[in-house]
Amino acid sequence: MRAPLKAAVLALIIGTLTACAVGPDYKMPEQVKQVPFNSPYQQAGAALNWWQAFNDPVLDQLIEKALVENRTITQARANVDRAYAVFRDADNNRLPNGTLDSGYQAYENSTLDPSDDDIISRGYQSGASLTWDVDLFGKIRRASEAAQANAQQADILWHDAQLQIISQVAASYGDYRGAQLRLQVAQENVNNLEQSRAIVLARLNAGMASELELARMDAQLYEVKASVPAYQSQLATADAALSSLLASTPGELADSVLSQGDVSNLPQLSKPVAIVKGENYLRYRADVASSERALAASTAQIGVATADLYPNLSISGFLGFLSSPGFAVNSDSQSWSVAPTLSWQVADWGSVRARINSAKASSQMALADFEQSVFSALNDMSLSLKSYNLSRQQELTTEQQRAASQKAVQIARQRYNAGSGEFLDLLDAERELLRSRDQQAQLEKQTFTRLVNIYKAFGGGISVL
Repeated sequence: MRAPLKAAVLALIIGTLTACAVGPDYKMPEQVKQVPFNSPYQQAGAALNWWQAFNDPVLDQLIEKALVENRTITQARANVDRAYAVFRDADNNRLPNGTLDSGYQAYENSTLDPSDDDIISRGYQSGASLTWDVDLFGKIRRASEAAQANAQQADILWHDAQLQIISQVAASYGDYRGAQLRLQVAQENVNNLEQSRAIVLARLNAGMASELELARMDAQLYEVKASVPAYQSQLATADAALSSLLASTPGELADSVLSQGDVSNLPQLSKPVAIVKGENYLRYRADVASSERALAASTAQIGVATADLYPNLSISGFLGFLSSPGFAVNSDSQSWSVAPTLSWQVADWGSVRARINSAKASSQMALADFEQSVFSALNDMSLSLKSYNLSRQQELTTEQQRAASQKAVQIARQRYNAGSGEFLDLLDAERELLRSRDQQAQLEKQTFTRLVNIYKAFGGGISVL
């Protein structure tokens, strides 16, 4: 009865000791408590479908394909699997490790008398070997905490990769539709200028206009035509960006998905963007959550380094059978061994202290990075809203300008055709209409891009009313 009692007492002592862990326990930094980051990372419920608010089937198809085919997302997912495998390996180190062994050994013993034959001994060994690094001061526990935080960070970055790719696809789609729209506007401008040119030519043939008037009208017409290749180049650039994001060959999307849909307008929201007062949008920001997990991992690494100031206890043992050739393996050949080992880096404390200081410095760097990510995120969200609102106001004003310019052209053309208006008035009105139409197309694309930036800045956590 005494042996089991001693074993139980020993296990209790070891269990009590392994409950200790040196180094600081991780807590949310005091420096950012005034900032509303009071809950862990939470992927927004609409983070992976916010684009559907645009009601654009082509955009839906592009993003669905990107989520499946994009290699950056695939790489991020593989990194999550790798990180959690590392964590499981680190966490398993807290338990005893065992192997099953079976072997044969032969060795020769030389005798002192040359006339005697040497003795050859043979034996068989079979059994289980166990090793256990007793985590007296929490080194393994802290390493497991660090690995877990790293795995959680990888998971957050995987979700962020999806959001980033969705945003890039939406922005590139906006670039493509924007170039299409400007190309369409340029063609409409060419048609309008050709109508005005026909009027000038008719008046020239009637002796009521000069060659100079026709030449100036031609110059403006060719200027607009010269802009067409630039818009076609923008189309090719946007197509290349989308093809890269969707792992498609050049031109494949332009001939299939992108050939569908209405090119006269960029996607617009049918309802305004909704900002919920008091909502903690920071919890949707993957960059903030990622840096917070990096801080947790670096804090745990301080404990890993600090544990080297204390002794390390490891226990190895064997339970099995030892026998010689010709002898049966039975209870008489049973064998066991227990070998505790205590090691202590007493003579290397200088290096241990250096590693502790290095870990503390890394933790301070991670803290600074976390704080910076919080304040950068707050400013990013605020700027995205302001930029979108200003772009929307500018777009509405430009729409009014375009309508006024359209009316001015109609009046100038009627007066010039009737012989009561000046050619320069018509030319100036045409030029102003060209500029306002193209500016409106640019602003539609800019507003769409800035709306995408809002969803990106808010981690997909924003919604529409």
